Amino acid sequence: LGLRDPAFLWVRPAAWFCLTPAPRKEFPHLSFHRSSWLLLAPLLTPPVPVITAPPCSLCPEGAHRFQWIGNLVPEFGISSSHIKVLSSPAEFYELLKVQIKSAKQRVVMASLYLGTGLLEQELVDCLEETLEKSLQAKGSSDLRVSILLDYTRGSRGRKNSRTMLIPLLQRFPEQVRVSLFHTPNLRGLLRLLIPERFNETIGLQHIKVYLFDDNVILSGANLSDLYFTNRQDRYVLLQDSPEIADFFTELVDAIGDVSLQLQRDDTVQMMEGMVHPYQGDKVAYCEIANRRVMEVINSARTRQELLHAKTFHSSQQGSSLLSQKGSQASGDLKPEPDTWIYPLIQMKPFGIQIDEMVTETLLTEAERDARIYLTTGYFNLTQAYMDLILGTRAEYRILLASPEVNGFFGAKGVAGAIPAAYVYIEHQFYSEVCYLHQQERVQLQEYSRAGWTFHAKGLWLYLAGSDLPCLTLIGSPNFGYRSVHRDLEAQVAIVTENKALQQQLHQEQEQLYLCSGVVSSSTFEQPNRYVKLWVKLVTPLIKNFF
Repeated sequence: LGLRDPAFLWVRPAAWFCLTPAPRKEFPHLSFHRSSWLLLAPLLTPPVPVITAPPCSLCPEGAHRFQWIGNLVPEFGISSSHIKVLSSPAEFYELLKVQIKSAKQRVVMASLYLGTGLLEQELVDCLEETLEKSLQAKGSSDLRVSILLDYTRGSRGRKNSRTMLIPLLQRFPEQVRVSLFHTPNLRGLLRLLIPERFNETIGLQHIKVYLFDDNVILSGANLSDLYFTNRQDRYVLLQDSPEIADFFTELVDAIGDVSLQLQRDDTVQMMEGMVHPYQGDKVAYCEIANRRVMEVINSARTRQELLHAKTFHSSQQGSSLLSQKGSQASGDLKPEPDTWIYPLIQMKPFGIQIDEMVTETLLTEAERDARIYLTTGYFNLTQAYMDLILGTRAEYRILLASPEVNGFFGAKGVAGAIPAAYVYIEHQFYSEVCYLHQQERVQLQEYSRAGWTFHAKGLWLYLAGSDLPCLTLIGSPNFGYRSVHRDLEAQVAIVTENKALQQQLHQEQEQLYLCSGVVSSSTFEQPNRYVKLWVKLVTPLIKNFF
């Protein structure tokens, strides 16, 4: 099959995708029975997209088998030489400063929050310096800075993300925009009664994207000193990628348009004519937000399809010229991309579930002897993800935080019990693995590193018989209930044929897993794994909030 050829036939009436994975005896509720009822499914169920891939015999080999993702989202083909995998918080921080200082047209930063320490202030100073230089160079600056944060997290405390950024708004009102997303689910009495910090459990802006002109950093790290020093996360730099940078700029703009706009006097207001997230009609607000975000996704997908068609015809003409004129024309042709980027968006409050669908399909269709390395700083998988891991055929190596490297370890008040709640959830899952005699196929490993906390998330997929991954997911989702149902999330699937990039991704995975130990029954017998009775009783009631 050619790179642009369809790998298989998609049935797509009213955005409904048909798929028939093999039945699984252990989990009847996961089985899809082949019967005449399937013909009525589009009529009996809401038009929610359900993706599945074809039988493996129809799949193209290697990386090409993931082309089906392009039926949902734009596909960006790039050269692997434009991708760099970073490994440390310090490297991430230094790159942020370098990129800010060299930006000429745009700086777009989406994060949960901006911290208030000296390192964060240095970032703000870099932004101010770059904006000042841009003004001095031309008299009127072409540089635009757009920052998207979460309203509740960014407003916590007297000194907060807002107070850090107000000087930029006051000094450069025409160049700087600060948007604060407020979940539409926090409203009315709920908003009045839930105190600060606890109100963040209802829903957040959780996307982490940092772009500078045509360079994009995708990560799970926030803009806070911990993430610049001793909190381990993941980071990938996409260099000279204008189409990808345009996409994420438009995505952040779309979310920004339905967010509160920070003013120079520390007040906030909505854009003129926009429905308010917690004072206006909730359904109307969510419909507008859905429309804005889906416009970005669909328009980028259309652009990329046109670009692919143009590239295909150009390459055909180039081949013809080469056959007629020899190698003289070869210098004019761009090399074929060997890596493909698929942005996966999850915004359940707005009815957007693309990341969830793609992730579930990847877990469903992973073949026997394939290996999936999945990592999350907060092990609280959705029931659907757990069922797929326990009921499918691939090998799983799941990396999670030990209690000591959990971000909530040592926290004051109720938050201090959250690591114990994660231990309880982990123990329950491990017990289920043992009950099903899956210990060899599904293995848990705990990250442990003195003086560090753990925040890395994503997965690496190794096809059967391969020692290197051909796909990775990297971004903000944690694979938990919050990521799927409450928060705004974005990650990318990076699919590559290039061995050097595959080696980079493999080394990234190995470096993280080297700091881990395998979980066994004795793990939960250690004194630091004792979970108090009240935590066990409360965890099932609150696990969907953290």
